[in-house]
Amino acid sequence: MKKKLLIYLAILVISFTIYNNYFNKENMKPEDFKNTQPVIKIEKYFEGDVKAWGILQDRKGKVTRSFNANMSGKFDNNILMLEEDFYWKDGEQQKRIWKIEKIDEHNYLGTASDVVGKAKGVSYGKAFKFEYNLMVPFKGKSIKIRFDDWIFKQDEKVAINRATLSKFGFKVGELTVFFQKN
Repeated sequence: MKKKLLIYLAILVISFTIYNNYFNKENMKPEDFKNTQPVIKIEKYFEGDVKAWGILQDRKGKVTRSFNANMSGKFDNNILMLEEDFYWKDGEQQKRIWKIEKIDEHNYLGTASDVVGKAKGVSYGKAFKFEYNLMVPFKGKSIKIRFDDWIFKQDEKVAINRATLSKFGFKVGELTVFFQKN
């Protein structure tokens, strides 16, 4: 009896994950923002120095961590090299160096040492969507977390990032970041 219950439970979890990942179409797409202003081109916005402040929330919305960051980017030959230095309020420091290639007017591919595979970016109007799997330290080991980032340019200096973090198709957290270009 227990074995049957476990099998049914596993089928239910797998079915939900498949539905959530493959059949549940996104409500919001980058193309929805094609006629919005101000236009964000990440190779321009992140070129030079940018400061950031952010909060991390768990799946229930409770703020669990906060940080500030210094970022510096250089765009050359269709490649944005973006160096990020994170200073978490609990004392942890992290460094990430992105290499983001501009493929065409709207599409980007990115890599970093803690990103699994390639990050895929799409930009239309004021919105930039960046999807990737990131290895995140958790309880003494690293786990793979899916990031679904949306960056919205507010004006020439300010942009807001809202990211959903998921594992096995289930939301595990959210990240909110405010950027200010120097």
